[in-house]
Amino acid sequence: MFNSTIPRSLKAAVAAGFISALAFSPLALAAEQGKENLDASASKEITGEVVDMMCYVDHNAMGEKHGQSCGAKCIKGGGPVGIVSDGKAYLIVGEHKPMNDQLAEYAGKTITVKGKMAERGGVAMLENAEIVKK
Repeated sequence: MFNSTIPRSLKAAVAAGFISALAFSPLALAAEQGKENLDASASKEITGEVVDMMCYVDHNAMGEKHGQSCGAKCIKGGGPVGIVSDGKAYLIVGEHKPMNDQLAEYAGKTITVKGKMAERGGVAMLENAEIVKK
């Protein structure tokens, strides 16, 4: 049926290795995902510019001039608010609710916020956020 010059013991060793890899790969994946969840729950401080996410994502609108005109209006109107730090944007939310009323006055300005980091599907978020007073 199958004619080969490969020793039977080598075939058995390769098969055992392959079966072991298949058996333990879900465990390794679960451990790695658990590590991500622990890392994500760490509190972090971010200093950056407060932006209204609609204008920022759509046409890279930033700066105090935009922030105090359009940005503040969009944030007060309920649009998503974020902070941009070192070229990365983070959505900012309070404790399971928007922080628009608190952040609108800072649109286009640099502040520091602190909260729990979470990231999924390429979207970064700082939740349970609070403004750090300096």
